[in-house]
Amino acid sequence: MCILTMKILPDHHTDAALIAKVKNGDERAFTQLVKKYEQTVWGFAFKLCRDKQKAEESFQDTFINVFRKIDQFDSRSKFSTWLYTIVANNCLMHRRKRKLDGLLESFDEAPDVENSEVQKQLAAWDDSPIETMMNKELRERMDAAIQELPDEYKVVFVLRDLEDRTAEETAKILKLSVPAVKSRLRRSRIFLRHKLHDMMTA
Repeated sequence: MCILTMKILPDHHTDAALIAKVKNGDERAFTQLVKKYEQTVWGFAFKLCRDKQKAEESFQDTFINVFRKIDQFDSRSKFSTWLYTIVANNCLMHRRKRKLDGLLESFDEAPDVENSEVQKQLAAWDDSPIETMMNKELRERMDAAIQELPDEYKVVFVLRDLEDRTAEETAKILKLSVPAVKSRLRRSRIFLRHKLHDMMTA
């Protein structure tokens, strides 16, 4: 009886159903959508901002943007992909006043990872989930090093190596090509390996 009941009940909690209701002005549906994705948004915002207050601002701004721009979501991509895009834009906007052109240029001129000594010494990073191999001290050093990444590189690193998004989804979120995502990820890893070299080879 329970199984039959479950089958015939409509699924009002799918993204498509909730979004349709929100577009029709249903505030309760919007509340459900927020509850469904609040942990995802908060976690990504904090990983990018590395600051509780800034993460809270980005969290609030994200859902304000969602509420105001929900009619622009056309369902051609996943809703979560659209959310990641909004969070990334909000976090980067808060920091965009800083001049990073020189730092970005130095990253673009970094040696190719495929033939570098760093790649040979620390190759394990490419095959191991980063968060599972870090003790507390390494996590703290990693957090500090991530903060030194230019924002455009940091967001790629967070999405790929911390949020476990695919290169294709990351490219959609950031409106980049897949090769650009892979290039920025390689250079981010090079930078972080250099920063953590003493701990990784001890």
